[in-house]
Amino acid sequence: MKFEVIKKEAVILDPAKGMQVKSIPVEVRTDPLTGRTSRICHFRRLTFERPDLTRLIEGSRGTCPFCPEKVLEVTPCFPPDIAPNGRLFHDDQVLFPNIAPYDGLGAVATLGSRHYIPMAEIEPQRIAGGIRLAMDFFHRTRAIRHPESVYHLLSWNYMPASGSSLIHPHLQVFASSTAPNQLREELAAAKAYYRQHGNTYWDDLVAAEKAEGSRYLGRIGRIEWLAGFAPFSVVGDVAAVVADCRTLLELTEEDLSGIAKGLTAAMAAYDKMGIYNFNVCFFPGSEQDAFARLHMVFSPRIYYNPVLATPDTTALRTLYNESICVGFPEDIAATIRPGFQTPPPLDGEK
Repeated sequence: MKFEVIKKEAVILDPAKGMQVKSIPVEVRTDPLTGRTSRICHFRRLTFERPDLTRLIEGSRGTCPFCPEKVLEVTPCFPPDIAPNGRLFHDDQVLFPNIAPYDGLGAVATLGSRHYIPMAEIEPQRIAGGIRLAMDFFHRTRAIRHPESVYHLLSWNYMPASGSSLIHPHLQVFASSTAPNQLREELAAAKAYYRQHGNTYWDDLVAAEKAEGSRYLGRIGRIEWLAGFAPFSVVGDVAAVVADCRTLLELTEEDLSGIAKGLTAAMAAYDKMGIYNFNVCFFPGSEQDAFARLHMVFSPRIYYNPVLATPDTTALRTLYNESICVGFPEDIAATIRPGFQTPPPLDGEK
């Protein structure tokens, strides 16, 4: 397991200090699995000013298709072989077909009736319920042997900087016989690693991170939590690896609890920095992929310039596919680790 870091240095004449010579460190880190690189650079304090979101929230409420007064009127329904009643329900959460699907089998799951929930107030049981609803959908598509029921994919775009077009919290749920790029590359590399070493890459990664310690966050149930060594996000990633699990179909109630608790711990930590947008993606294998481990990445999002709503997806990220992170992942891990030592309980837990 190689955690490769190339250390570089940029030298400038600093106008803030009378054109004195200033050295600026830069690191290029290589992901141990895929070889994807991420640059640790462009350093800044990880504190952000959160704007007043009142106008945005209230202005979007009246036209929201996911609020309870509209969701059953304007959303589509599934054919009876998937959902006899057209949609799936869990408490006040609703799952229905995505009207603009990414694939041949796509859905959206609302996370309840509240139009807006601040990031630090999203309860673990709400997250667990949404994942449970997605799993119900996946089990149903598997039961009818739908040809797209191969990779069961779950993602979450929270608030506009994440790419979400709606304020109302919701999950993107879809199954596909075509793995997305990052997942496909990870599975190919994990398969090669398995053939070469006889071990599962993700098991070895967890063992290495535990031994090294600086990015290891903790364990909840059978779920190991890590800070990403070569992050996707400008402000670092949080990754979760589910031991002895390949797909979302295999998650237990204890797993749902552990995932939900870890996510709320990550949200609370980043909320303290003033961050209020994020992406989440689950990375499964197919049921036949013995070399795979279900893992998830929580990736916070920011505006570089909030006044201009400047996104953090620049040409470097979008076209060169090169991530940058404005802080050292080890420092970020030290900041967020305490929340994983005492994760919040689910309802009914002591």
